Amino acid sequence: MTPLAETAATPNESFRDKILRKCGESVEMKEKFFTKYAEQIEALSREMAGRFAQGHKLLTMGNGGSLCDALHFAVEFTHPIIEKRAAFPAVSLMTDIATMTAVGNDSDFSHIFVDQLRLLGNAGDMVLAVSTSGKSPNEIYALEAARERQMLTIAWAGKDGGRFPDIADYCFIVPSYSIHRIQEVHATLVHVLWDLIHIALGAEDVI
Repeated sequence: MTPLAETAATPNESFRDKILRKCGESVEMKEKFFTKYAEQIEALSREMAGRFAQGHKLLTMGNGGSLCDALHFAVEFTHPIIEKRAAFPAVSLMTDIATMTAVGNDSDFSHIFVDQLRLLGNAGDMVLAVSTSGKSPNEIYALEAARERQMLTIAWAGKDGGRFPDIADYCFIVPSYSIHRIQEVHATLVHVLWDLIHIALGAEDVI
């Protein structure tokens, strides 16, 4: 799968045209992504629903903007935005700056997630790594450790997926070189997957 590039701006393009072009690119990328992965997203939503129902938890991770998406996914489960939908245990790793800097200073930044995952994760739990490249060493180490501990490994990436396709049970790749387009798709996936997990558990489809 060859990643797609953004459409180049044309000379004298107005701001209105820029707005419509960028929004059009975002819509097109989402259509390509969800058309390709619809069946896998359904399968993942049902598997995650089953694991939550069995009492397992979700651990999420990312760097920079991808950490924001990982944290967003976690908070949707701990504090559902729709009344009467169940809350489920989800923890975004390394949102604690004190612990992050302690591990980074005393060990190595590439170990910030794996150390916490080994401490907090158990067999049967779920781990989500979010990245625009799939090449972040700290997330790769954590996904490898999660597999060793028999946890479900989930990865969202962009471009060619980097290392993620080889080390994740479910890997969803946005075929774009644009970090913005990749993150826009990831943000939509947060809501789609969250919603489907609740629907798989019997919640009404109200979104």
